[in-house]
Amino acid sequence: MSSATVNPDLTKERKGATFDVEKLTNTIYGGAENVRKRRYLHNLAIQDPVLSRAKPWAFRSREEEYETSLWQNIYLLKKMEEMGLKNELERMYYLEAATPSQANAIGVHYGMFIPAIEKQGTEEQKAKWLPLAKSLKIIGTYAQTELGHGTFIRGLETTATYDPKTKEFILNSPTVTSTKYWPGNLGKTSNVCLVMAQLETQGRRRGIHLFMVQLRDLNTHKLLPGVEAGDIGPKFGFNGNDNGFLRLDNVRIPRENMLMRYSKVLEDGTYVTPPDQRIAYGTMVLIRAKIVGMISSSLATACVIAVRYSAVRRQTEVSPGGIEAQVIDYQTQQYKLFPLVATAYAMQITGRFIIGYHAKVSSEIDAGNLESMNVLHAVLCGLKAFSTWVCTSGIETCRLCCGGHGYSHASGLPKLYTMATPGCTYEGENNVMMLQLARFLIKVYPDVKRGAPVSQFLRCYTVDVSTKSCMTEEVALGCLVKAYEHRAARLLENAARNIERLVRSGKSRQEAWNASTVLLTWAATAFSHLFVVNAFVENVNKNKTKEIEGILTTLCKLYAVHGIIERLGEFIQDGFFSPVQVTYLQNKLTELLAEMRPDAVALVDAFDYPDQVLDSCLGRYDGQVYKALYEYAKNSPLNEKEVLDSYFKYIKPAQGGGSLMSRL
Repeated sequence: MSSATVNPDLTKERKGATFDVEKLTNTIYGGAENVRKRRYLHNLAIQDPVLSRAKPWAFRSREEEYETSLWQNIYLLKKMEEMGLKNELERMYYLEAATPSQANAIGVHYGMFIPAIEKQGTEEQKAKWLPLAKSLKIIGTYAQTELGHGTFIRGLETTATYDPKTKEFILNSPTVTSTKYWPGNLGKTSNVCLVMAQLETQGRRRGIHLFMVQLRDLNTHKLLPGVEAGDIGPKFGFNGNDNGFLRLDNVRIPRENMLMRYSKVLEDGTYVTPPDQRIAYGTMVLIRAKIVGMISSSLATACVIAVRYSAVRRQTEVSPGGIEAQVIDYQTQQYKLFPLVATAYAMQITGRFIIGYHAKVSSEIDAGNLESMNVLHAVLCGLKAFSTWVCTSGIETCRLCCGGHGYSHASGLPKLYTMATPGCTYEGENNVMMLQLARFLIKVYPDVKRGAPVSQFLRCYTVDVSTKSCMTEEVALGCLVKAYEHRAARLLENAARNIERLVRSGKSRQEAWNASTVLLTWAATAFSHLFVVNAFVENVNKNKTKEIEGILTTLCKLYAVHGIIERLGEFIQDGFFSPVQVTYLQNKLTELLAEMRPDAVALVDAFDYPDQVLDSCLGRYDGQVYKALYEYAKNSPLNEKEVLDSYFKYIKPAQGGGSLMSRL
């Protein structure tokens, strides 16, 4: 791109950067070779002439969104097969440029249906179904959520009753609230489905299990007898996906259609118990691990848009008659945006770490070692909730930082927000997720207090909650970590003591728990926040490359200091920080904003998102924002006709045939 075509403010910002942008990009994506592959795959998708035929996302009808998503993603699957692209990360790079921030009409098929078979199917089931699924002979979805039950999985009402006479399961939706509702790709796309249902055999309920159910004829795609299914209609976002409903009326399936790697039902109806009931939730745990990285990418994209636009946008004279200032020079704008850039880095680092940890524990589970499962499940519950809350809120802040133009689809921010915010409820509603983490923390807390061996992630609770802060004017990373440890330990101790106080007063333990859920949520949130801070600090300590160590330290400190300032009450309630130390932190916050200011544009450039992935008039690399907005407006479908038919139908008759206007 010629420098003459780039907005001069952006050129100045990039020249003023204090670090090597390319080295930081390499650090973000795991090395120069990964960056090279990522750019290569991005370019392949961006330059594909078939993909370029699609109508712009903002101008599509609901049906066009679905159809476009369907043909694009089927086409992309064939392209990836032709290229021999099998690595999951490389496929993700290719797809993020091909269909940026858009719903995938067969995404659940590859993201949940196939992994569930791989993780929970027997060798015979995998041999039977996986070739069909990978060749799209069968297209599947994963139906768990019901009208009446979402996160409370044990409460699901759909039943699968075993009939030993025919060696079949009979699936039923006995109530309206048992209707499966929300599964992606269910409405019109899938012809088979993994249904989560209550297993009933030999007159007893055995808990929830997964069953392979054929929904549609494989040739005609018509619904089979006993199956009622369809699309649930337009949503806040994800309208390229046919989220659906499903009811089953005495639908019979062979005994072999229950996924039986762990749990089994023998021909006579005998139930074989799994080593751990939670193994049935393995697919959800995998998705929660991926969510942290995915949501961080959405926030990073929003930060690119908002920071670049803030550098280009000039608003209000700083002094009468002077030049209008760049919006990014206002400290209030920096306070809103710069911590979000730091958050995007923190969440990306945490996302990479947790995917690696998930892979490690999964391999242990496959080998029969279930010791780490509880910790993995609990940590992922908290991180899923924490990351989606923080990043979704951050995307909305980025939109607000773009003023009125942020409200337009031209900014790219509404699309990002509507794609990100469902993460607060799918794969587990966030408040419930935090309470699941809290339940685990309360369970292990007595062991921690008496000095029993604990997971590396629980060592923070061995700190003395009465210890004073080591914080000095320097605001060292080590002291920041100790502050987060103190907060996490104190809040958990407060919640535990409150439960015991209520039990002593005569309440049952369950009543005491229910009366303490706000305190428990605070404690679980503090643990999750500490986890992210720890991951960021450890990453900084490992990256001692001189070209980027300084800026990573600045980002890490900004993330941690801002988090303390925003939740100051939780850090000072017991006098952990003195008033002088709070002043140190407040001063450090403004210092860090000023320190980051010259590098703000370079920091978002380092995320390395092409314009086609940003899909934003405001976030363009060249900063030619106003020209882009003008062209976007001209391309509105309403402008295809100079005078719309509605003028003649409604406006002209209301004006009395136009005689009034002719007199003006």
